[in-house]
Amino acid sequence: MQEITPEELSEQLRNDDDEPVILDIRHEADFEDWHIPGSINVDIYEQLTDDPEQAKEALSDLPRDERIVTVCAAGVVSQTATEVLQELDYDAVTLTDGMNGWSRVHRHAEVPADLEDTLIQIARPGKGCLSHVLVSNGDAVVFDPSHYLDEYEAILDEYDAELVGMFDTHAHADHVSGAAELADRHNVPYYLHSKDALAVDATPVEDGETVSVGSLDIEVIHTPGHSEGSVSFDIDGAALMTGDTLFHESVGRVELGVEAGIEDSDIEENAATLYESLQRLLDRPNDAVVLPAHDPGSPEPPVTATLAEVKGRNDDLGRDREGFVRDLAADIPDHPPNFERVKRTNVGQESVPTDELAKLELGPNNCAAE
Repeated sequence: MQEITPEELSEQLRNDDDEPVILDIRHEADFEDWHIPGSINVDIYEQLTDDPEQAKEALSDLPRDERIVTVCAAGVVSQTATEVLQELDYDAVTLTDGMNGWSRVHRHAEVPADLEDTLIQIARPGKGCLSHVLVSNGDAVVFDPSHYLDEYEAILDEYDAELVGMFDTHAHADHVSGAAELADRHNVPYYLHSKDALAVDATPVEDGETVSVGSLDIEVIHTPGHSEGSVSFDIDGAALMTGDTLFHESVGRVELGVEAGIEDSDIEENAATLYESLQRLLDRPNDAVVLPAHDPGSPEPPVTATLAEVKGRNDDLGRDREGFVRDLAADIPDHPPNFERVKRTNVGQESVPTDELAKLELGPNNCAAE
């Protein structure tokens, strides 16, 4: 069976060289919820499962002069699609591990910021997640990492940097953080606000505190609302790590911690708290680069915008307090998959076996208010 790895497909899509036809054979609803950008959907999952011969007619209209990459959730049923296509004389391969594999892909690039040091953004196009590595005078810290730690180890090696600390802006609801594990591996502090470090061995950060890395100062800004322990980090006035508090075109949703059973506050209270947190961020320098922990779609790093640009295009920032609280409390879009278990894992209340993490995270992040 011919296969293509998620990393190989990612490079082909990035380079625009002989892009294949990406054929997603999952149910239409699953495809609409989450898919690889540019892919097409032919909903033949049931036919391929029950009787692959029934799928031949639906597949016969595909272009014959291009390679076809078949995709499903885990790369199993799509293997059957590839076999059927090959019987029809198509050049077809299967995406290894399907959307599960696509969610593991990481890309990185340097962020253009007014810093003498280096800031690298790491994007997971399959999850819409953004994390960052800051390197100053040979020291490095990581913000909001995934649990795929080899990606960060490789960046540390690439920049010949020594890891001196790990930061999470909050206890995430869409993906499992690797910050505590990487901190333990390197015997460095793991910084997390105490309101989110419910059962995690972390070094607490508090509002107004400054952590020095190399020649840079990182100021902690407590910005609760999305979670009680959400913080943003101001790096020398040049970059703002805003986590899930402020996105470029939206803001963080306010009910996840409540519905996961780890917060005693209510949704309206969280919305009001988030409004006040945003006002604090809006007072920061307009030319600061805003770096959230997520970007919709399939982010290609670096994903950046100045605070002035965010103010101009983020409609949520133009609402008055009453309207903001009312709309955000009433706006409950689809939850991130398994968000209760993911949240409990990130606050230290649950332990998930390593071989279950990928499946736990499978699906869109859905951490932004719509």
